[in-house]
Amino acid sequence: MRGNNSFDLAVLVPFGIFAASAAALINAYIAQYVFDLQPCILCLYQRVPYAIAGVLGGAALFVPGVRLWAVRLAGLVFLVGGGIAFYHVGVEQHWWASAAACGSAGGGDGPATVEELRQLLLSAKPVKPCDQVDWTLFGLSMATYNVGLSLALAFMSFWGAGKIGGRDEQAQENH
Repeated sequence: MRGNNSFDLAVLVPFGIFAASAAALINAYIAQYVFDLQPCILCLYQRVPYAIAGVLGGAALFVPGVRLWAVRLAGLVFLVGGGIAFYHVGVEQHWWASAAACGSAGGGDGPATVEELRQLLLSAKPVKPCDQVDWTLFGLSMATYNVGLSLALAFMSFWGAGKIGGRDEQAQENH
């Protein structure tokens, strides 16, 4: 017989992964569409791990056979997200140049010909520079907060997977 605490963790951990992922994405879209903070390409890349982890959290909630692996994989996905966010912080702080297709606030090479200029003006909206920080709280950018959040969610996912895995092993031993 399972204790309530074990069952609660088996549901709460995947729900927490799903809810935290959804909240992070909602926050990003509110910043973009309500407060008009346009994301750079690295900002958009940082959303992908939350979408993947949210799907994994939902799968862990509704497909018990994949629960443990989905929670573990969500932990890995959050680590990757933390890495992307840390990379973005480095670009913002000019510790390194971005390898992503984003401009630099410092300028750079302009179009070489009038035809190139015309093509740039007719193409899609301009790329927001990845080293331009539009919003901070206590001097920290959203990317900086995302490093901490992603690492905390990775830790919580791995901790939860350990608890869920331990419960499953005990249940198998009792049978």
